[in-house]
Amino acid sequence: MKQHWMVRALSKTLTLFPISFSSSRACSSHSSSFAIKNVTKSNFDSSLSDLRRHVRDSDFVSIDLEMTGVTSAPWRESFEFDRYDVRYLKVKDSAEKFAVVQFGVCTFRWDPTKQSFIAHPHNFYIFPRQEVGGDARSYEFLCQTSSIDFLAKYQFDFNVCVKEGISYLSRELEDEARSQLHSAHEDELPESPCAMKAIKDVPLVRMADILFVERMKNKLNEWHDDLLQVRNGGSSRIVKDSNASIDQFETIFFRMRPAIKLNGFTSRQLRLIKSIVEKSFKDLAYIRVNGDSCSQQIIVYIDSRRDLELLMKEVKESLCKESEMKIGAAIGFRHVIDLLSSEQKLIVGHNCFLDIAHVCRKFLGPLPSNLEEYVTLVHKNFPYIIDTKILLNASNILQLKMKKSSTSLPKAFAIICPHIASASGLAHTSSVAVEVQVDDMRSSNWNSGAKHEAGYDAFMTGCIFAQSCKHLDIDFTNSHSSNLNLNLIKQNKLHNYINLLYLSWSSGDIVNLNTAQTTTESSVFKIQQPKIPFQNIALIWGFSSKLKARAIKEILCKVFGLTSVTSVYHLDKTAVFVQFSNPELVSEFLEMKSSLEKKKNDAIYVFHPLSELLEGGHTCAASYEAYKQICGSPVSKVLFADQAEAVGVKVETIKAQQSVCFHNLDTKKQINCQSGFPKGEMLDVVSC
Repeated sequence: MKQHWMVRALSKTLTLFPISFSSSRACSSHSSSFAIKNVTKSNFDSSLSDLRRHVRDSDFVSIDLEMTGVTSAPWRESFEFDRYDVRYLKVKDSAEKFAVVQFGVCTFRWDPTKQSFIAHPHNFYIFPRQEVGGDARSYEFLCQTSSIDFLAKYQFDFNVCVKEGISYLSRELEDEARSQLHSAHEDELPESPCAMKAIKDVPLVRMADILFVERMKNKLNEWHDDLLQVRNGGSSRIVKDSNASIDQFETIFFRMRPAIKLNGFTSRQLRLIKSIVEKSFKDLAYIRVNGDSCSQQIIVYIDSRRDLELLMKEVKESLCKESEMKIGAAIGFRHVIDLLSSEQKLIVGHNCFLDIAHVCRKFLGPLPSNLEEYVTLVHKNFPYIIDTKILLNASNILQLKMKKSSTSLPKAFAIICPHIASASGLAHTSSVAVEVQVDDMRSSNWNSGAKHEAGYDAFMTGCIFAQSCKHLDIDFTNSHSSNLNLNLIKQNKLHNYINLLYLSWSSGDIVNLNTAQTTTESSVFKIQQPKIPFQNIALIWGFSSKLKARAIKEILCKVFGLTSVTSVYHLDKTAVFVQFSNPELVSEFLEMKSSLEKKKNDAIYVFHPLSELLEGGHTCAASYEAYKQICGSPVSKVLFADQAEAVGVKVETIKAQQSVCFHNLDTKKQINCQSGFPKGEMLDVVSC
């Protein structure tokens, strides 16, 4: 979850829904406070219609997400010893397990007449509600207490989210739902072999069933014979029984055919009636149709086989049409994602790799198991993405502007856009003006009164990008709204930053969405930071919790030499990374551990230095590739040792892998980055 900035609002209360005003437009030289546009299922259709127009006319679109959590276990946090492919697996796990509850979308359009951007911020409440068939697991999600507590602290309305949040279907679930619903309708047709078999195999195992079948057969015979009598010119012979349940057999016309609507029967009774119709009446058809609130069971009189075929065709077309409408309505918020994808606008985010992963998982389908395929998926649907955090860290001009300050979203907004952040309206000549429009309200000095909402964070992200472009000497003055988007994408001063995203900003790992290549900013730090030789790393877990990093290092150094271990890094209290000075020591350690454990009853085991590490008999070890395998599992146990056991990684003699091939960006596209990036927290790290 991104760090947030508390807006200095004039309003003391958080307004959850747009406020209507009698004035058609309000502009002021002073700070204006009106609510951000909150969108729920009640106003989604109208808001989507407006958003389509805004996106189509926009020059770029900024986004931001609020989630129910980030890490499903402490050891799934980002560590210094995470290789780029492992970092992706951790992001993948987060996107698969947690829900998005707010989605901020803010369009920006350059207005050459006013020499300012016009921003339209939208704050969507979304909720993964199951409205059509599909895998129920797709609608389950985890909640991380720290994230939920953060949302609650800043007055996030969980009732609005759950009750009024916009549901959605991913493209994969939409295809699955269409397939399931169409198959279900096929099974309802009398000519379906599967349906026929199911009907004929209904057993009569109870006396009550036998009596019911006879009673229903008599009633249907009576209705059938009376229908034929009337059809041949006679009069109805049915005498209504005042004691009978008239509501159970309701005579109607269905598609211009005589029919009986069955009411108040149990599911088993309906199956028995189906069987009676199929076995005893060749000119009657049992069908199911959708009613206002539930399905209706109807028995229809048919003239001929041809008439039955026509009826079934009509019913099938009707059911398919209803299903299509139901699925179409269930697509919900994904219409917004499809809009952004189809328009291929420049998408702007802040430290947004996890945001984009959530977008792909929630609205497209399952995430690939490797980074290369994931990059292809993202680039296909969103060909132009820019990360303002990359921009701020990579540009020398913006580094000077930031004065080595934190590049978190709220801090960057305050420094890069002080004229907007303070809502004072005091803008320097180098400042980019931004007017905000929400429905009929517009202001050049806007304060939403909203704290830590995705829509406002998306607005801040877009403002940072617009102002950054100005600092990079990108000229808006001669641009027109019809072609500014293309100009931004093709700007030489901006081109080298497009489609570069942080896999982990704390470590400086960057992925290029154009090439799927990865690099690290540490290679161009002013203070050089050595690359981690992952082939030199052994993973150890399941040891006694009393053993800390220093003690583990001392044990290993007694066996392999004083300079054999470079560092020991705790994943949690049950597991550590051990970085040896060379890869041969990894293999030697794994083989020695395996050999020693086979001699637990020998004196050599008791006096061997490794016996303290192996105490209890639960200590396991493996090469770095086992770590990747464990991180790739959908299981998430709190302790790493429990996770490894659940995944089934228990082999201690896995050979150390050879050197891993890492891809680097073209040196011409290397990013100049400031030194002093905050690194991931290290627990009990000991280095030589």
